[in-house]
Amino acid sequence: MRLKKNYNASWIDMATMDGPSGKIMAGVWNRSNVKSLVWYPKKQFDEAGYKVPKTWDEMLELSRQIAKDGDKAWNIGIESGAATGWAATDWIEDIMLRTTTPENYDKWVKGELPFTSPEVKKAVEKMGEIWLDDELVYGGRKSIVTTSFGDAPKSMFTNPAKSWLHRQGNFITSFFPNTAKAGVDYDWFYLPPIDPQYGNPVLVAGDIYAMFNDRPEVRAVLQFFSKGESIKTWVQSGGVIAPMNDASLDWYSTDVDRRMAKLVQEAKTLRFDGSDLMPGSVGAGTFWKGMTDYVSGTVDLDGALKEIQAGWNKK
Repeated sequence: MRLKKNYNASWIDMATMDGPSGKIMAGVWNRSNVKSLVWYPKKQFDEAGYKVPKTWDEMLELSRQIAKDGDKAWNIGIESGAATGWAATDWIEDIMLRTTTPENYDKWVKGELPFTSPEVKKAVEKMGEIWLDDELVYGGRKSIVTTSFGDAPKSMFTNPAKSWLHRQGNFITSFFPNTAKAGVDYDWFYLPPIDPQYGNPVLVAGDIYAMFNDRPEVRAVLQFFSKGESIKTWVQSGGVIAPMNDASLDWYSTDVDRRMAKLVQEAKTLRFDGSDLMPGSVGAGTFWKGMTDYVSGTVDLDGALKEIQAGWNKK
């Protein structure tokens, strides 16, 4: 099958759904973005003698070293108007993929593994190793819910930098200063693995194009959108990753983007943004609010997880 040749198997799996007579593909993937990235001010980072961590524990060690040196390691913001809290869900999704099986992640997204389960609680606690430590977060825990997600990384671009690390998808570069140069003023490293047995999973999001009228011209359009050529100019302009295997790495304008594309192409485990797949009452409802309530300190962790889980009853 041509689609299986041109897409990583995980992309095919993520596009597969139950149809009237068995499994069907919901559509073809076109534009995508990568979420498992940690951004840092490269030039200042290198000059300070810091090294890119390869494991979660090494990342915590780096964070504590930065704090010891007198700065805050992380800049984090989840304020986004009516959508406040979505940035926290991405962290949980990435950590879930690093602390439990991909199958458990899939069950969680479908509502078969509740938020009150030990697996989910463990993921939030792991995030808390960073988020709840005022010594590691710029502005401290209390600032996270009031800082806009787009404003959060600004403190990396002062001279000297006031913070050094920011976990966010590749679209965040549109919020970086216009004068900041990729590969010079900023770069990214892969959010490190936590439990080695789960390898190096990658969290992604993207757009899928579906066909609602089975006509020759509609099939031709879908066939075109399944080719890397359909997104070539977008890739060349930056900020977009092509999920197709026939999209040349030479199309990317910077090494920063090129390495992202390679990360996606070579990933053995790819999973889509979990909150986006959940019913709106959960993924864009209680999940956002519950994480915001927990981080702000208005509820404890168990209370927040129960609050989020309750969203499944409203779907």
